[in-house]
Amino acid sequence: MKGLILCAGKGTRMRPITYSTPKMLIPVANKPVIHYAIEAMRTAGIKQLGFVVSPDNRKDLEPVLGDGSYWKMKFEYVIQSEQKGIAHAVLCAEDFVGEDDFALYLGDNLIEEGIKKFVDDFKKNRPNAAITLTPVDKPWHFGVAEVSKGRVISLVEKPKKPKSNLAVCGIYIFDKNVFRAAKSIKPSARGELEITDTISHMLKSGLSVMPHILNGWWRDTGQKSDMLEANRSVLNSIKRSVKGDVDDKSAIKGNVRIEKGAVIKRSVIEGPSVVGRGARIIDSQIGPFSSIDDNVLIERSCVADSIIMEDTQIVGFGHRIEDSLIGNKVSILGNGTNAISVALGNMSQIEAR
Repeated sequence: MKGLILCAGKGTRMRPITYSTPKMLIPVANKPVIHYAIEAMRTAGIKQLGFVVSPDNRKDLEPVLGDGSYWKMKFEYVIQSEQKGIAHAVLCAEDFVGEDDFALYLGDNLIEEGIKKFVDDFKKNRPNAAITLTPVDKPWHFGVAEVSKGRVISLVEKPKKPKSNLAVCGIYIFDKNVFRAAKSIKPSARGELEITDTISHMLKSGLSVMPHILNGWWRDTGQKSDMLEANRSVLNSIKRSVKGDVDDKSAIKGNVRIEKGAVIKRSVIEGPSVVGRGARIIDSQIGPFSSIDDNVLIERSCVADSIIMEDTQIVGFGHRIEDSLIGNKVSILGNGTNAISVALGNMSQIEAR
């Protein structure tokens, strides 16, 4: 079995950060979102991965991800010149997939349980397709599956009257029949080849689609609020580990991971939180639910429920920074008293007076 991770989307809902950083490289608990997908594939025994990328973001993704040797895998890059839907991305990868079964993973999705059992069940039961599902409170916002006797019997995108509360998550497995189905459908009202229409075509053709109900949380990191929620979910599972330099005037509370080379002086770090290599936290309060990336400087400031990316400095900022996503090499300086919630792209500058 091969793996296919979709990365070609422009991430417009995550701007301004995605003007300079592909959405899949934004860190959750100090690790790029796409790394979670790669690790899930590797744990499931998949050794060959294809990344569907755009001509624009390939130059950002390929240097970071490489050829797969770091993960003891083999990576290939597939170009999707125009973003015409998930099924279109699958068709772009037909030559890469060949005759093999393949797991399809939307690169901005995170799940708690991984995909090993999902892959093992597919290999055991040999359906033509398998989809991950999770119960949701508002199914009309999602693609919804109707399940009977261990099989999916219908699939509808954002139905007005859902037949179940089982939302389709962004992880699938297909055999080669998916290519014929994707070539048989027409573009949707928004001009895209939809994966839900493709699976519905497979069902109408008499092919079998197996459901897999996720055990644990699922996060689609399409917006700032989703990314922060994913960060909270992952941080909830970390263990306490203090490898950096913490002085005797600082307090580390709860499950906090402080990487080697980090320096904590006269500060409080409240878990769950992570502090990356080379970060310096001085006379500040961090956490809970905060990810402070490598080489960040935070001095005389307060950060909570936020993701702070590499090489950023926050100095003397009297405002409480919360529910924020702050890019690489951002500079935030000055004074103030009110809490703020922001999304800042790379190399932004804020100065409060």
